[in-house]
Amino acid sequence: MLEQSRIGADSGNPNRRKNQWKGERMLLGTYEPKLDDKGRIILPAKFREEFADGVVLTRGQEHCVYVFSTAEFNQIHERIRQAPVNSKSARDYLRLFLSGASDEQLDKQHRVTIPANLRDYAGLDRELTVIGTGNRAEIWSTEAWNEYYADKEQAFSETEEEVIPGLF
Repeated sequence: MLEQSRIGADSGNPNRRKNQWKGERMLLGTYEPKLDDKGRIILPAKFREEFADGVVLTRGQEHCVYVFSTAEFNQIHERIRQAPVNSKSARDYLRLFLSGASDEQLDKQHRVTIPANLRDYAGLDRELTVIGTGNRAEIWSTEAWNEYYADKEQAFSETEEEVIPGLF
Protein backbone atom coordinates (compact mmCIF):
# COMPACT_ATOMS: atom_id res chain seq x y z
CA MET A 1 0.00 0.00 0.00
CA LEU A 2 2.77 2.45 0.94
CA GLU A 3 4.73 1.53 -2.18
CA GLN A 4 1.72 2.19 -4.44
CA SER A 5 1.04 5.57 -2.88
CA ARG A 6 4.66 6.66 -3.25
CA ILE A 7 4.89 5.45 -6.83
CA GLY A 8 1.50 6.86 -7.74
CA ALA A 9 2.35 10.27 -6.29
CA ASP A 10 5.51 10.53 -8.36
CA SER A 11 4.52 8.61 -11.48
CA GLY A 12 4.80 11.71 -13.67
CA ASN A 13 8.38 12.37 -12.61
CA PRO A 14 10.64 9.30 -12.72
CA ASN A 15 13.67 11.24 -11.45
CA ARG A 16 11.80 12.30 -8.33
CA ARG A 17 10.72 8.71 -7.66
CA LYS A 18 14.29 7.46 -8.01
CA ASN A 19 15.63 10.07 -5.58
CA GLN A 20 12.83 9.48 -3.09
CA TRP A 21 13.71 5.77 -2.90
CA LYS A 22 17.44 6.39 -2.47
CA GLY A 23 18.55 4.69 0.72
CA GLU A 24 15.35 2.62 0.80
CA ARG A 25 16.08 0.31 -2.13
CA MET A 26 15.05 -3.28 -1.92
CA LEU A 27 17.33 -5.94 -3.28
CA LEU A 28 15.11 -8.41 -5.11
CA GLY A 29 15.40 -11.29 -7.54
CA THR A 30 17.59 -14.28 -8.38
CA TYR A 31 20.73 -14.07 -10.53
CA GLU A 32 23.38 -16.55 -11.63
CA PRO A 33 26.77 -14.86 -12.04
CA LYS A 34 29.97 -16.87 -12.37
CA LEU A 35 32.90 -16.79 -9.95
CA ASP A 36 36.11 -16.01 -11.82
CA ASP A 37 39.55 -17.53 -11.15
CA LYS A 38 40.45 -14.65 -8.80
CA GLY A 39 37.39 -15.16 -6.59
CA ARG A 40 35.40 -12.23 -8.03
CA ILE A 41 31.83 -11.92 -9.20
CA ILE A 42 30.04 -9.24 -11.15
CA LEU A 43 27.16 -8.05 -9.02
CA PRO A 44 23.73 -7.89 -10.67
CA ALA A 45 23.14 -4.56 -12.42
CA LYS A 46 20.05 -3.90 -10.30
CA PHE A 47 22.17 -4.03 -7.12
CA ARG A 48 25.02 -1.78 -8.24
CA GLU A 49 23.63 1.55 -7.11
CA GLU A 50 22.95 0.20 -3.63
CA PHE A 51 26.51 -1.13 -3.42
CA ALA A 52 28.28 1.79 -5.14
CA ASP A 53 29.80 3.03 -1.86
CA GLY A 54 31.10 -0.40 -0.93
CA VAL A 55 29.91 -3.67 0.49
CA VAL A 56 30.43 -5.75 3.58
CA LEU A 57 30.53 -9.50 3.05
CA THR A 58 30.10 -11.86 6.00
CA ARG A 59 28.97 -15.33 6.99
CA GLY A 60 25.26 -15.91 6.60
CA GLN A 61 23.04 -18.59 8.00
CA GLU A 62 22.63 -21.78 5.95
CA HIS A 63 26.21 -21.40 4.70
CA CYS A 64 25.73 -18.53 2.28
CA VAL A 65 27.52 -15.17 2.15
CA TYR A 66 25.56 -12.08 3.20
CA VAL A 67 26.25 -8.92 1.17
CA PHE A 68 25.31 -5.63 2.83
CA SER A 69 25.75 -2.10 1.59
CA THR A 70 28.12 -0.16 3.81
CA ALA A 71 25.21 1.99 5.00
CA GLU A 72 23.08 -1.04 5.89
CA PHE A 73 25.97 -2.70 7.70
CA ASN A 74 26.54 0.48 9.70
CA GLN A 75 22.91 0.28 10.87
CA ILE A 76 23.40 -3.36 11.82
CA HIS A 77 26.57 -2.44 13.69
CA GLU A 78 24.65 0.13 15.72
CA ARG A 79 22.17 -2.58 16.77
CA ILE A 80 25.05 -4.98 17.50
CA ARG A 81 26.54 -2.47 19.90
CA GLN A 82 23.38 -2.83 21.99
CA ALA A 83 23.89 -6.58 22.51
CA PRO A 84 24.49 -7.47 26.16
CA VAL A 85 28.09 -8.54 26.75
CA ASN A 86 26.95 -10.86 29.54
CA SER A 87 24.92 -12.97 27.07
CA LYS A 88 26.98 -15.95 25.92
CA SER A 89 24.77 -16.58 22.86
CA ALA A 90 25.06 -12.92 21.80
CA ARG A 91 28.86 -13.07 22.17
CA ASP A 92 29.04 -16.34 20.22
CA TYR A 93 26.87 -15.00 17.41
CA LEU A 94 28.76 -11.71 17.15
CA ARG A 95 32.13 -13.44 17.11
CA LEU A 96 31.16 -15.62 14.17
CA PHE A 97 29.25 -12.90 12.33
CA LEU A 98 31.87 -10.15 12.65
CA SER A 99 35.07 -12.21 12.49
CA GLY A 100 34.13 -13.27 8.97
CA ALA A 101 33.18 -9.77 7.81
CA SER A 102 35.15 -8.06 5.07
CA ASP A 103 34.57 -4.60 3.63
CA GLU A 104 35.14 -4.48 -0.11
CA GLN A 105 34.83 -2.03 -3.00
CA LEU A 106 33.45 -2.75 -6.43
CA ASP A 107 36.01 -2.35 -9.20
CA LYS A 108 35.35 -0.51 -12.48
CA GLN A 109 33.75 -3.64 -13.96
CA HIS A 110 31.37 -3.86 -10.95
CA ARG A 111 33.15 -6.92 -9.58
CA VAL A 112 33.66 -7.70 -5.94
CA THR A 113 36.19 -10.14 -4.53
CA ILE A 114 34.82 -12.75 -2.17
CA PRO A 115 37.55 -13.52 0.39
CA ALA A 116 38.81 -17.12 0.43
CA ASN A 117 37.53 -17.76 3.97
CA LEU A 118 33.98 -16.84 2.91
CA ARG A 119 34.22 -18.85 -0.32
CA ASP A 120 35.26 -21.87 1.77
CA TYR A 121 32.52 -21.27 4.37
CA ALA A 122 29.79 -21.14 1.73
CA GLY A 123 31.29 -23.87 -0.51
CA LEU A 124 31.40 -21.47 -3.45
CA ASP A 125 32.73 -22.61 -6.79
CA ARG A 126 32.23 -21.25 -10.31
CA GLU A 127 28.42 -21.66 -10.39
CA LEU A 128 26.76 -19.13 -8.06
CA THR A 129 23.28 -17.93 -7.29
CA VAL A 130 22.79 -14.42 -5.92
CA ILE A 131 19.42 -13.60 -4.38
CA GLY A 132 18.02 -10.34 -3.11
CA THR A 133 16.42 -10.54 0.33
CA GLY A 134 15.30 -6.96 0.81
CA ASN A 135 18.07 -5.28 2.81
CA ARG A 136 20.88 -7.57 1.67
CA ALA A 137 21.95 -9.93 -1.06
CA GLU A 138 23.00 -13.51 -0.44
CA ILE A 139 25.58 -15.44 -2.44
CA TRP A 140 25.02 -19.19 -2.61
CA SER A 141 26.65 -22.08 -4.36
CA THR A 142 24.08 -22.84 -7.08
CA GLU A 143 23.93 -26.46 -5.95
CA ALA A 144 23.29 -25.44 -2.32
CA TRP A 145 20.66 -22.87 -3.38
CA ASN A 146 18.82 -25.41 -5.53
CA GLU A 147 18.77 -27.90 -2.64
CA TYR A 148 17.60 -25.24 -0.19
CA TYR A 149 14.91 -24.01 -2.57
CA ALA A 150 13.62 -27.52 -3.29
CA ASP A 151 13.50 -28.28 0.43
CA LYS A 152 11.70 -25.07 1.47
CA GLU A 153 9.41 -24.29 -1.49
CA GLN A 154 6.72 -26.85 -0.63
CA ALA A 155 6.49 -25.64 2.97
CA PHE A 156 6.35 -22.04 1.72
CA SER A 157 3.44 -22.79 -0.61
CA GLU A 158 1.56 -24.60 2.17
CA THR A 159 2.09 -22.03 4.92
CA GLU A 160 -1.14 -21.52 6.81
CA GLU A 161 -0.08 -19.64 9.91
CA GLU A 162 1.30 -16.17 10.21
CA VAL A 163 5.09 -16.44 9.89
CA ILE A 164 5.81 -12.70 9.98
CA PRO A 165 3.30 -10.89 12.22
CA GLY A 166 1.00 -8.59 10.28
CA LEU A 167 2.30 -9.52 6.81
CA PHE A 168 -0.67 -11.51 5.45
